[in-house]
Amino acid sequence: MNTAGHSEATERRGLELTPFRGLRYDPDRVGSLAAVTSPPYDVVVRPDGVHHLESADPHNIVRLILPQAATPSARNDQAAETLRRWLSEGVLTTDPDPGLYVYEQRDGNGMLQRGVIGALRVSDPAEQVVLPHEDVMPHIVADRAALMRATSANLEPLLLTYRGDDSTTATADLIERTAEKPPLLATTTEDGFSHRLWSVTAPADLATVQTDLSRHQALIADGHHRWATYRRLRTEHPSPSPWDHGLVLLVDTARYPLRVRAIHRLLHDLPVGDAVAALDGHFRVRRLELPLSEALETLADAACAGNAFLLAGDGSFHIVDHPDPDLLARTIPADRPTAWRTLDATVLHATLLDHVWRIPEDSPAHITYIHDAAATVAKAERDGGTAILMHPVHEDVVRDLARQGVTMPRKSTSFGPKPASGLVLRALDL
Repeated sequence: MNTAGHSEATERRGLELTPFRGLRYDPDRVGSLAAVTSPPYDVVVRPDGVHHLESADPHNIVRLILPQAATPSARNDQAAETLRRWLSEGVLTTDPDPGLYVYEQRDGNGMLQRGVIGALRVSDPAEQVVLPHEDVMPHIVADRAALMRATSANLEPLLLTYRGDDSTTATADLIERTAEKPPLLATTTEDGFSHRLWSVTAPADLATVQTDLSRHQALIADGHHRWATYRRLRTEHPSPSPWDHGLVLLVDTARYPLRVRAIHRLLHDLPVGDAVAALDGHFRVRRLELPLSEALETLADAACAGNAFLLAGDGSFHIVDHPDPDLLARTIPADRPTAWRTLDATVLHATLLDHVWRIPEDSPAHITYIHDAAATVAKAERDGGTAILMHPVHEDVVRDLARQGVTMPRKSTSFGPKPASGLVLRALDL
């Protein structure tokens, strides 16, 4: 018997997904399930998006994940009071038995995604169990931590991915069998996505999933700030405690590949004319009189040949490419892998923001991150700022860098589809 190998296998801990008693809306107490859901908090961000969701239903989940009040402490107190009220009124009810939840998303274009929602053991980066691929902004982690402390709840699941293989066929089969049964809930949100949710409570089924996943690691696809928040809050509570785990959706991308989109930037205090003028001698800049869709196609073509960006805000587009190699050599850290040094996000942050435009990337007063290209352009034109449209990174690049322990610049990618917030919550004090 190879005792050394046995010991190593025993000590190595993979994904540990545990069942929990889900907190869900009572469909008889709300207008519709679709009307109480929301995209993740960092996708909504803009006030007009918050107001739209708040007006959709008085019980929309945005009142918990993005409460509106004059101060941060007032916002968090308001969210906690709202959650307590909804629980006492029966708007939110707790499922009778602990379980894992099979979750399905489907759009009208043939996209199908299924995964498992559960409470995942919070691990440290050194364990190489949950791999981050982006840096986080401390003020956002502090904000999310204060909200979770106040509500004592995981209000929305993170999106994590793993690469299934022959060792996870039992879990894959379980997901497919479960999806053939009547769901706990089914709804279609205004973006055209249909959502279905099932509870898995049989001990044998739970053991199957837990055994399969224990051999795997996961990549954070969406939710770096919330994972960092889980880690911070775990250190504040003596173990064992409910804070040792955090709410996640795990998707096997070998079976259900995610879409990877870019996250765009809006520079508030830099007009497009000034941004373009500062690039003289550093990048090639070409003005495009094209609609957005064709300008993005031009960006995609340019990105095939090297670093490229699309600037907007003055009624037209400016394709920015062909950076000066000497400038890149002076401004980009040399102690990282080539794949990291050549990322568009790296060049944007290290070269353009830090060196050419001298804009602090961690200041909400100077820069906003927006997922939708058209919304970014519209806001730049309205406010007189500069929109920077990005080309997405391939998932394989993200995963390879994460396995090397190399994080990408913050807000480098947008994986999707993201789980809808409001379908299942996890209370830590129930």
